[in-house]
Order: sequence, then structure tokens, then C-alpha cells
Amino acid sequence: MKTLLNIGEQFAFDGIVEEIKPLGEGLINETFFVTTKGEAPNYILQQKNKNIFTDIPAMMENIYKVTTHLKEKIAEQGGDVLREALTVTPTKDGKLYYKDENGEYWAACLFIEDTVTYHVADSPELAEQGGKGIGKFQAMLADMKEPLADILPGFHNMRYRFNQWDEVLKRDAVNRKSQVEKEIAWIESRREEMLNFWAKAESGEIPTRITHNDTKISNILFDKQGNVLCIIDLDTVLSSICLNDYGDAIRSYTNAGMEDDENLDNVYLKMDIFEGYTKGYLSEAIKFLTPAEINNMAFSAKYITFEQMLRFLMDYIDGDNYYKVKNETHNLVRTRAQYKLLLSIEENYSAMCATIQKLISQMK
Repeated sequence: MKTLLNIGEQFAFDGIVEEIKPLGEGLINETFFVTTKGEAPNYILQQKNKNIFTDIPAMMENIYKVTTHLKEKIAEQGGDVLREALTVTPTKDGKLYYKDENGEYWAACLFIEDTVTYHVADSPELAEQGGKGIGKFQAMLADMKEPLADILPGFHNMRYRFNQWDEVLKRDAVNRKSQVEKEIAWIESRREEMLNFWAKAESGEIPTRITHNDTKISNILFDKQGNVLCIIDLDTVLSSICLNDYGDAIRSYTNAGMEDDENLDNVYLKMDIFEGYTKGYLSEAIKFLTPAEINNMAFSAKYITFEQMLRFLMDYIDGDNYYKVKNETHNLVRTRAQYKLLLSIEENYSAMCATIQKLISQMK
């Protein structure tokens, strides 16, 4: 079995590797920090989760296509292509990934020094910067013609999710369904309106674009002055509707509590953070958004929060096969917290729509 240093030796790193050590606690991949000797740059090394990403070669090709396009745009704007976009580091034989003798996939990228990350947007100003970052990311990719592989079939596709849901309920693999009848009713009561929203994507009323699909603030690197520098964690880039990115950001940014908060009194939508993020997002995205996209922005927050609630509950009923859990009720706790956030979004929905229209009027 190869050691981490053996794995690192497969990549075309500048300089000599001094140390490779774990970095963070990702929900999906295993991430490591690669320290090199002397003045050579440092790197990030990841073992990609082949159970979730079933076509890692295609995933890495997507990342390469997107980062290449971004670097072209950044160069045109006079920016720093090594700091404002991820740089994929190939293996010594020129591949975008390394597959070890156990069939595990590894990939590497340049580490961007002197950056700041946040796990929570605790002010409207910070939320605005985050919105600006995702809006700019989408705007730079709006004219990208290179097709991307669908590396997560059915991702954010509600028709696909409900097909999964129906199968999970029918299977009831670990006999948990009878314990969550109330939670199942939460899902079923909103089935029609969620499918109606997705039908707009299926018909093309809401157009398909290049999207990030995991827009939490921790996936943005900021510079020391507090400005957005680079969007990271591009494993999930694919072609979908840009409202998925907006809705997921609202879900994660505006929650006063945690995604798995056991104290539901902590969980509610913070309207000042919503306005801050939306202001930043529209400042960049207004140049390419269609009227249909603008009209459905607020609903996308409902949609993505509902979808996440459905996925947590589905995983709980099916025996916790997808998300990492701390205990056997962790996915159920997550489900209830997402439901509380969904209720808060529904209560604030009219105010959210009004805020979007107000911001658009100010930008005209």
C-alpha cells in the first residue's frame, strides 16, 4: 500500500515534498496539505470519493475546462490567474488525476497562499462579498461553450429526487419509516409545487448554465482586504440552472443556526444577510440573468432547502449511506433543522421577493 508521500510523488509538484498532513474535515473527500521545501509552492492533495463521484476522470476534465475558461477571463481583465482561479496540478505523466493500486483516485491543485476563509457570513457586508463572488463566477462562465459531463446525474433534479424518495420509502431498508411519518408528510405536502418549479428547468423557461452547486461561504477564498479572491471546491461544477447556486447560498448564508442544529429556536432566516447576499449577487449576475430567472430567485431558496431536507430524511430512512453521520439520528436532526429553515423562508417569502425587486430597481 502506498503512503501519502508515495502518492504525492506521482504529481508534478515544483520542489521536493517535505510533509503531507490532513487538512479539515470534509463531508465528501479526504483532503491533505502538501508542504514543499524551500521557496517552492505548497499544494492541496485530495482523495476523491469514488462512491459519490462515480466518474472522477470526467469530473477532473470538467474542473480543467472551467478553470481554463476562468483563467482566460481573468487574464483579459488583468488579474492574477494563479490566485483568482484554481490551478489543477497534473501527474508526472500528464493526467489530471492518479489512480492507486486500490482503485482510489487522487487529484492535486496549487495552494493559494495568504487567503482568508469564513464558515459563517456574520454580517451583511460579508454576505454581499460572497454573493458578488458567486455572481462573478457565473458571469465569467456565462459564455462558455465547452460541454461539461454530467458527473452527478439528477443533482438538484426534483423529479429524479422524488423517484429516489419513492423507492427508499418502498424499500424501508432499516425499518425507520414508521418513526418519521410526520416528517414524511412535510415532504409530500410540497411535492407538487417543487415539481412545478423543476418543470420550468425541464422546459427551458429557466435556462441551463455552468454552475458551482456548492456555494457555501467556506468555498470562497478572500484576500486579506476582505475581497473575494477565488471560488474553490469545483468537484460539483456541471450544467444546471444558476438558481440552484443562488438558492443554496441563501440556504447556507442566511440560517441563523447550524445545518444540524438541535435547538430549533436558533434556526431562522436572517433577512439582513439575505439582502446583503442578494445585493452582491445581482451586482454581477444582473448582466446575464433572464426575467424568468429573476422572477424565480426567491423560490429557489425554498426549493434547495426543501431538496436538502428531503435528501437528509431519505438518507436517514435508508440507513445513512450517503452523508457522514456522528450518530444514528444525525440525519434526522439535519432534516428537522432544514424544515425549520424552510418554514422561515416560507414566512419571509413575500419580503424576499420585494427585496429582490427593490435591489433590481436600484441597479437600473
